Amino acid sequence: MVASFPALLRRSRFCQWCLTRWPRLAGPTELRPCDPISWAPARMVATITLEPEGRCCWDEPVRIAVRGLAPGQRVTLRASLRDEKSALFRAHARYCADAHGGLDLGRAPALGGSFAGLEPMGLFWALEPEKPVLRLVKRDVQTPFAVKLEVLDGHEPDTGRLLGQTVHERDFLPPGVRREPVRAGRVRATLFLPPEPGPFPGIVDIFGVGGGLLEYRASLLAGKGFAVMALAYCNYEDLPTGMENLHLEYFEEAVNYLLNHPQIKGPGVGLLGTSKGGELCLSMASFLKGITAAVIINGSVANTLGNLHYKGETLPPLGFNPKRIKVTKDGFADILEVLNSPLEGPNQKSLIPLERAESAFLFLVGQDDHNWKSEFFANETSKRLQAHGKEKPQIICYPGAGHYIEPPYFPMCPASLHTVVGGPVIWGGEPRAHATAQMDAWQQLQAFFHKHLGREKRTISAKL
Repeated sequence: MVASFPALLRRSRFCQWCLTRWPRLAGPTELRPCDPISWAPARMVATITLEPEGRCCWDEPVRIAVRGLAPGQRVTLRASLRDEKSALFRAHARYCADAHGGLDLGRAPALGGSFAGLEPMGLFWALEPEKPVLRLVKRDVQTPFAVKLEVLDGHEPDTGRLLGQTVHERDFLPPGVRREPVRAGRVRATLFLPPEPGPFPGIVDIFGVGGGLLEYRASLLAGKGFAVMALAYCNYEDLPTGMENLHLEYFEEAVNYLLNHPQIKGPGVGLLGTSKGGELCLSMASFLKGITAAVIINGSVANTLGNLHYKGETLPPLGFNPKRIKVTKDGFADILEVLNSPLEGPNQKSLIPLERAESAFLFLVGQDDHNWKSEFFANETSKRLQAHGKEKPQIICYPGAGHYIEPPYFPMCPASLHTVVGGPVIWGGEPRAHATAQMDAWQQLQAFFHKHLGREKRTISAKL
């Protein structure tokens, strides 16, 4: 027979030890006045709600609310994400719950932190890298950015007790958008097609000196009804590693591929470029056929950084003087004054022959751009076009905006590594003004392309 567990205890020395050493409790414990009494409030669990819930595209706003707080409770909301290289970006803001223990970021102003005031999407556009001089870039549009949202007790973002959290996924490939890698002849690109039946207005999308193939702007724009080709031109696969000599025949091949695609509406295509990419779009519109509309974001009126060749013609690079580089108090380079004026002496040979262009133009300008003098370049482009009997281009200037004007809710990049300079440079901009500029610019470029490429015609008043 197997003895029961209580019987084994009675026979064991352990039980005898317990009986002699454990005190018997006869009735309730008596509390003396000197006994300390601690009243700890029960842990309050807060719930973060999002509309739309779950996931949405990066360029879409999301409504953030918190419920389950105490009336008037002081809390900190914190956002964080890691990019594909595991770099951490964070933002936080302090709030007070309303009389019902709720918090709606669309109604409640932030009391400080990474930003202040009524900023429903501030936790996204105010994200800052944990390590300096990093720019948030999406490299794989087939996966979302996962943004972790937390609510903490009190107004200390690093020491407050965690009350609730959630993860919000923000996509770069809108529902139904088709992604088609392009390896045709020399062209290295990715084409994004909208989900609905075509044909669609076609756009070539080009970025700046970093090279590679960046797809996130093209993929998001395809969700707005455009067929968009993200085009690489250096530092990608078998393309040249530098920009010492670029040939417009390569870009012409990309334009012709798009024009001959059965899903492209035609008869012309649009161009969208930022920085060096904007400058290349100006050259493409001036030399190539089939360009109907071009959006230039902080581009140059002259060819820079290397020779540009096309059918026996060569534009030399605009001269520069590195002695004009200034150094900020943080040790970053300010290269705003480095380039020579394209209107003086031999530098005029670098001017892009805009008089040949047949395209409509929209210039989106950050007035605090420290990469180069974007506003001056846009105004000179306008003067030159009109001097040759061309239509006056549309120019929208954004006070407080820096160099990298991205799709909405990307955080402003104040400084990062410049591949040509070989070190960190400042790009300019004030975060709130830059965020406002990005939201307006995104709508403006869509309206411009709809107007000039077809499908839909509408205009938007610029929010300067």
